[in-house]
Amino acid sequence: MVGSAMAAVLGKAVTRSPAVGDKRVPDLSVQGPAEGSWILRHDIHFHDKKIALLEAGPRKEYDHMPDSYSNRVSSISPGSATLLSSCGAWDHVCSLRLKPFRRMQVWDACSEAMIVFEKDDLDDMGYIVENDVIMSALTKQLDAVADRVEVFYRSKAVGYTWPLPSHGCDTSPWVQVELADGRRLQTKLLIGADGHNSLVRKEAEIQNIEHQYDQSAVVATLHLSEATDNNVAWQRFLPTGPIALLPWSNINHSDFIDTAGAMFRSAISLLKPSGTAVRQLPPSVAKVDPESRAMFPLGMGHATEYVQHRVALIGDAAHRVHPLAGQGVNLGFGDIACLAHHLSAAAFNGSDLGANHGFCQQVIYCQSACQQLACECIALERTVTDLNI
Repeated sequence: MVGSAMAAVLGKAVTRSPAVGDKRVPDLSVQGPAEGSWILRHDIHFHDKKIALLEAGPRKEYDHMPDSYSNRVSSISPGSATLLSSCGAWDHVCSLRLKPFRRMQVWDACSEAMIVFEKDDLDDMGYIVENDVIMSALTKQLDAVADRVEVFYRSKAVGYTWPLPSHGCDTSPWVQVELADGRRLQTKLLIGADGHNSLVRKEAEIQNIEHQYDQSAVVATLHLSEATDNNVAWQRFLPTGPIALLPWSNINHSDFIDTAGAMFRSAISLLKPSGTAVRQLPPSVAKVDPESRAMFPLGMGHATEYVQHRVALIGDAAHRVHPLAGQGVNLGFGDIACLAHHLSAAAFNGSDLGANHGFCQQVIYCQSACQQLACECIALERTVTDLNI
């Protein structure tokens, strides 16, 4: 998921009551990206609620984008774009910068195997969007509901006190959040959207099943050598992993360009017309933006529970998948849509927003879907590795 953590309720919106001493009692608190609080704020059943959002990073908002492109991007599915459009954020994204793709071509380095994905009834298969663009669009939407959503930028939660399902007269019924600057907040529901190293998940003692791929992803901003529509997503399976997962070494920019270009060009002899799919030749790389290369380790994680008493996990805090499928951020948006739907129903019925009984069936379904995708990614990664040994 894009963005960083926010306070009061981790990952989600927070409704607040008047402060008690230095404590505040919101209905919902979100630590993590702004998506959840922003979508809930546009729900008619949340118009009388207050939301607190704890954001570890600074405020990000752009009226226009810099000439250089960020190497931190997300692949946004049409479904996620529809979700963002429903609350007005997608218009901001489109006014800044995005690149749609209409075709995906995947092929193998050691055989003629190739898959081409196309969808005739869709204008675009997806959109490549810089994470900063998404955060800027969400920030603008949050400004429109500033009377109901309070954002704490550069804030960090350092501890939590969890209520018991049945509390006594001498204990608080709410989750208590302690911030690094000494402030304390209370919330009826804490939503953890604070990434795969989620402090919310750890402090709530929710077990996380993990698998390390012993690989790292290398990302960089590349420039093509020839003019092209540049609307095709390419992926090639190499003995070392997909081309998006090139082995990291201390090579200079020229070597990096030659390596990336060679990985695509060496497949041209395999791209002979056959069958009904129209095969395209891959592009060649001309240059890489200076200082744009970065590396991060790859792994899988899946929380054994998404919801506990007054706590909910979304995004990478709940499930981390291999970037091969490009579905990590879209799973997170799916979590937001699911949780927002049930919180809206709870608000409409006057129910306790922090009670998890209403989420159980849908949470089980979401967990099963995410677990299946994670297992499929592991199986695919192992299959490719075994075939190329």
